[in-house]
Amino acid sequence: MDDAANYQAINKANWDERAPEHAKSPDYAYNTLISDPKHLSGVVTFDLPLLGSIKDLHVAHLQCHIATDTLSLARLGAASATGLDLSPQSLRLARELCGKAAGGEKCKFVEGDVYQAVELIGKGEMDVVFTGIGALCWIPSITRWAEVVAKLLKPGGRLFIREGHPMLWALDETVKDSLVVRYPYFETEKPVVFEDNTTYVKVAEDAKPFATSKTVNWNHGLGELVTALCHVGMQITGLVEHQSVPWEALPSQMVEVGNGEYALKEGRERLPLTYTLQAIKL
Repeated sequence: MDDAANYQAINKANWDERAPEHAKSPDYAYNTLISDPKHLSGVVTFDLPLLGSIKDLHVAHLQCHIATDTLSLARLGAASATGLDLSPQSLRLARELCGKAAGGEKCKFVEGDVYQAVELIGKGEMDVVFTGIGALCWIPSITRWAEVVAKLLKPGGRLFIREGHPMLWALDETVKDSLVVRYPYFETEKPVVFEDNTTYVKVAEDAKPFATSKTVNWNHGLGELVTALCHVGMQITGLVEHQSVPWEALPSQMVEVGNGEYALKEGRERLPLTYTLQAIKL
């Protein structure tokens, strides 16, 4: 079976092995969320100025991983926060986190691929669909994803997404001294397959290399995303591009700028690293 056909099993194995190390990493602040009832994840903290109030709203968090962002959304006053993820090990840690942390009582989790979200969460029941950093690169079709988002939302409900910019995903991260385009910017039928036995967050110095190294990814151009949402009856209400990203995406070319965010050491105006897009269902 080729990588594209088997992408769910390949990526699930990769996330299952890394999830326990992510829960130990200071970058996810998993234990801080348990010990400090007011703490919010770095991702959600960054989102606050654009996210606005979600008080008493029902939120679906697609591709929630270990739920540090899901819990943070609950702490912002959401009536409920439902996380969906492909990885059972990620969800085990998500449930453990929310079982110990303040606000976790408002969180629940379902296991499945993002394209199963309507079946698992319910049609037209959500006020907000939230998707965080590093989610869309794991799915082959942005059109199908947009259809899922629209079906999950109530009329007037909104999508909030902050994601890695497709221009960033197109760059060769192994080049240390310049910005070099290597990978597709636009969605392609054939995925990009990576082999990497490390992970994107800090782990213990004595941590062993991971046994699973393969991941299967796709990029989706910004225009493709906007068009897909418009075609399913979503109205774009905001699109902001940012000069920072919450991990060291281009090693040796970035500097930490606070709150776990990284930016280019020089010439930041050359490249958007992430974007925030918002849309409402008409």
